[in-house]
Amino acid sequence: MTTARGSRLLHDVALRILVRHLVLAGCTDVVPRTDAMSSAQGVDLEYVRGGQRRTAKVKADAYAGDDQQKVADRSLLFYRERTGFYGLETLADTFSRQPGWVQRSQADELLYYRVAIAQTEDEVAALMDEPDEVFFSELAVERDDLRIVPMRALQQWFATAGERYAPRPVLTDGRSSWYRLVPETDLEANVPGIERVGSIFARVNA
Repeated sequence: MTTARGSRLLHDVALRILVRHLVLAGCTDVVPRTDAMSSAQGVDLEYVRGGQRRTAKVKADAYAGDDQQKVADRSLLFYRERTGFYGLETLADTFSRQPGWVQRSQADELLYYRVAIAQTEDEVAALMDEPDEVFFSELAVERDDLRIVPMRALQQWFATAGERYAPRPVLTDGRSSWYRLVPETDLEANVPGIERVGSIFARVNA
């Protein structure tokens, strides 16, 4: 039984969805990377796309919901109100001072996946133990959106522009980290090569 909770659980759900999406999109050799070295390098996935081997950092973001009644339901941990921001981690751990993934990731791409799930944390965790046909058919994704961001271009822009955006403390997997919230209009106007894939869950659930 899965023991992941909070942001780790949401990340694992997003990773499972994205693996299936990449396979359906024609990528080959799609492999989640869960070892300590990959984590230190800010890499979550490896795959071959368009004949090229690529690596990716996955960022799952639950701030994607539009139903105000569900947003107000605090039991729906993964259904937060849509904000139109990118959340970029600048400090992974306040105690160790480890840089956030936006600086240290060695991935080629950032798969920024917004997903609003209208189920409780326990319900989502239980589904993670189910086979794909159950997981995908019963996961209550109400809205999702995928953007593929070139990591080097993002890092180059953020290195000079990041200080414009106020830092925000976030409790992540029991550790205190810091993020900067960047309006998507700012980021997408300044980082070239972003692919706006859009909703993918309906296809992976077909």
